[in-house]
Amino acid sequence: MTQQDIKNIKQLLATPKRIVIVPHKNPDGDAIGSTLGLYHYLLKYNHNVTVIAPNDYPGFLKWIPGESTILKYDSQADDCDALIKKADIIFTLDFNALHRTGNMEPVLEQSDAVKILIDHHQEPDDYATYVFSDVSMSSTCQMIYHFIDMLGDNDKIDTNIATCLYVGIMTDTGSFRFASTTSTTHRIIAYLIEKGANVADIHNHVYDNNSYDRLQLLGCALSNLKVIPELRTAYISLSQKELNKYNFKKGDTEGVVNYGLSLENIVLAAIFIEDKQEGIIKISLRSKGNFSVNDLSRAHFNGGGHINAAGGRSELSLNETIKKFISILPDYSNALNNE
Repeated sequence: MTQQDIKNIKQLLATPKRIVIVPHKNPDGDAIGSTLGLYHYLLKYNHNVTVIAPNDYPGFLKWIPGESTILKYDSQADDCDALIKKADIIFTLDFNALHRTGNMEPVLEQSDAVKILIDHHQEPDDYATYVFSDVSMSSTCQMIYHFIDMLGDNDKIDTNIATCLYVGIMTDTGSFRFASTTSTTHRIIAYLIEKGANVADIHNHVYDNNSYDRLQLLGCALSNLKVIPELRTAYISLSQKELNKYNFKKGDTEGVVNYGLSLENIVLAAIFIEDKQEGIIKISLRSKGNFSVNDLSRAHFNGGGHINAAGGRSELSLNETIKKFISILPDYSNALNNE
């Protein structure tokens, strides 16, 4: 994003506007944290701001300041369509292709609003008027901090904004342990704490509210863990029957794939989750070092993401998807064993 872009956006935001902020489908901590952090910031300039999520999100995110104002497109489509059609500005956060918004894609494409993309995923599509894209960033929440800073408004960060941004940085960095966590990330976190982010409360809300069913599901997932030592790969599968047995709720499998990656000598980890309602297998991939799960997912599973964290999908059965995954691994043998 150029200095001229910042100047133009600052001028655009100088008078009250009708603004819609959109995260990706199945929003995570970074998506909800960044949208609500920006929401609270824009309210300070008396804009008419609405966050519209494509669908619902995990319960461990439903305490974040401003969360109760979020509209869900899948259950409030008419109201959301009206707001999008009237919007002067649409911010799209934590995704870089409009198909990531699911059923919202057509109305967003048709909108004449000024679109502003803020995201840290690779290879953004060309749909926005202004683009702030940086794959080196730990999270979109960190980018929202930089965006506010570029607008010269660091002093406007309050407890609500600090809390929202802390959530996204914490979750997208795996509690600050991933390689994307830099000294700059830590300096920003320190500033957010100074502005009122309560570290213990945030961590407890996100990580320490497990249900009995969720822990039982984790036990099931770990019992399904398989390792391919010669290819330094681990994978987990969960069938719809297993999800139903433990009363699966959205967010219950968040972070489970990382257990596979935590194994000694493992470079690549995957989890395959059956979704009978959508008729797909949802895939999450994680890696260490320079092994790119973004490339693997784009090439084989209609997905993408980051070098070390990506998602994908398959329309094959659960067993067939796993067989396909295993069959392509030898093509990556050198890359996996050279890490």
